[in-house]
Amino acid sequence: MRLIFIGDVVGEPGRLALYRAIPELRAEYAPALVVVNGENAAGGRGITPRLCDEFFANGVDVITLGDHVWDQQELVGWIDNERRVLRPHNLQNGTPGKGSICIDTPQGRVGVLCLRGRTFMAPGPENPFTTGRDEAERLRREGACTLLVDMHAETTSEKIAMAHRLDGIAGAVLGTHTHVQTADARILPGGTAAMTDVGMCGSRDGIIGREAADVLYGCVNAMPCKLPVGGWPARVSGAVVEIDPATGKATAIQPFNRDYDR
Repeated sequence: MRLIFIGDVVGEPGRLALYRAIPELRAEYAPALVVVNGENAAGGRGITPRLCDEFFANGVDVITLGDHVWDQQELVGWIDNERRVLRPHNLQNGTPGKGSICIDTPQGRVGVLCLRGRTFMAPGPENPFTTGRDEAERLRREGACTLLVDMHAETTSEKIAMAHRLDGIAGAVLGTHTHVQTADARILPGGTAAMTDVGMCGSRDGIIGREAADVLYGCVNAMPCKLPVGGWPARVSGAVVEIDPATGKATAIQPFNRDYDR
């Protein structure tokens, strides 16, 4: 069983490059599931219901989110009706939407779980190391042969720690949010594929998906500035994880990067 996970989609270049990449990735790897973090799809901040529908129409199976989940207010009244869009599971009780889902595939039932870190992020989430472990175990009890976990967090240590926390329970714990693909893809002793950050979909020559010149202006002058979404070419980054459905454990993880011109 192969699972594809693609990092944070940033703005229109990220979306359009994603839509070109998915048919290629499906043809090459024949994945059971394609999961995409849509955190920055709407102009770099959040996602809208229309864009969620657009993702699904272009071959995405599940969308995960993160700290920008409510930046587009129309999502608040809509997310309860679309189980395939996951806000972080460890938001406080009563928050709209769900943070996990089980999807039946020809190779078996796959659980997807979205978690958000707490270090250097706005306050509010419950402890992902306790609530996340509880939810992962519940999904396995309910018949998921394996789990793919999106750990959306700021620090490398928190993302690596979550992979160790769920080692042997999840098939893969893959990080998002920092937009830079890391070189630490590996399989932990318990059989969980781990990677600190799978990267992003967006402007290849920008700075984490934003126009480089505007980011540099803020860095040099220490003044507030707008951070427009960067342009083309765009890069699509993610990872392919191979799972043994009999055990739910990972047998391989392969990062990828694909570049597209307008």
